[in-house]
Amino acid sequence: MSNKIKVMIIDDSAVVRQTLTAVLTSDPKIGEVISANDPYHAVEKLRRFVPDVIILDIEMPRMDGLTFLQKLMAQHALPVIICSTLSEEGSEVAMKAFEFGALEVVEKAKINTKSFLEESRMIFLDKVKAAAQAKLKKQKRKVQAVKASPKLTADAVLPEKRSKAMLQTTEKVVVVGASTGGTEALRVFLEAMPLDIPGIVIVQHMPENFTAAFAKRLNSTCRITVKEAENNDSVLRGHALIAPGNHHVLLNRSGARYYVNVKNGPLVSRHRPSVDVLFRSAAQYAGRNSIGIIMTGMGDDGSRGLLEMKEAGASTVAQDEETSVVFGMPLKAIEIGAVDKVVPLEKLALAVHQPGFFK
Repeated sequence: MSNKIKVMIIDDSAVVRQTLTAVLTSDPKIGEVISANDPYHAVEKLRRFVPDVIILDIEMPRMDGLTFLQKLMAQHALPVIICSTLSEEGSEVAMKAFEFGALEVVEKAKINTKSFLEESRMIFLDKVKAAAQAKLKKQKRKVQAVKASPKLTADAVLPEKRSKAMLQTTEKVVVVGASTGGTEALRVFLEAMPLDIPGIVIVQHMPENFTAAFAKRLNSTCRITVKEAENNDSVLRGHALIAPGNHHVLLNRSGARYYVNVKNGPLVSRHRPSVDVLFRSAAQYAGRNSIGIIMTGMGDDGSRGLLEMKEAGASTVAQDEETSVVFGMPLKAIEIGAVDKVVPLEKLALAVHQPGFFK
């Protein structure tokens, strides 16, 4: 039991607490699960029980989740997953929670039902396992291998092409993949961008509707324009497009114009959107004119796609272990030879706007 993940659920809904407890205890990697109906009860229980992960509701009586999160992170940093609604207001509050130190967000609308679908259950458990291995200011944990069920590859959305990517244009394009810890890492990365940088397309593992609030918040703090990607959006200099939650985003090209396709499809590498899908499309339609960046996150989504980019002539870079909250995704890409350079978070932006970075 000592090697299993311990979880605390803080939520005023008995249905949510019961549903989450049942889902968590169904996984052999999860150990003890306890719950509290508000932050005051949680504080009492934290005196006797130190969880590896906390699942935290936002709207609760007596003390709201954001206030509790701030107090928790100031005293004893623990991995926190926010349990929030899909409303615009709820999404904005969840974005604030990321600023206060939350690692992930799950959709309360899906959890608060009897029909907690298998796909949602799998994604939720993956988030808990990733959070349990996160490296916070007061924690340093090595990523351990997590046994997973069979996963679909990018073939399920975009078939592999044997022909080389069209290379008639010299316009550069940047594709980025991130997961656990990526919300803060992307903020640092994008805020460092000058206006005249190549167009950027990003996959951040995040639920549907939360990506719009995430893009809006980044747009308010960055010099460049940041927005949630829509189908057929052009990839323009000084702009970054973020894949909408629950949809794959693919890079495409018509002549010298890069644009994105937003489409439905199965989970790829256990995710939708999938970094592998975006990276494969960049290999096919941008080739050596592209830069691939893989950032903090658990699992291997993006590693195979980044290798395809490198084989197509693209430049590739990974965030280093020291600055990654979870070093799973970059490590996997490094292990298979997909990465040209490994650099700390604060230097990732140089890969985009500094000439000769890859020389």
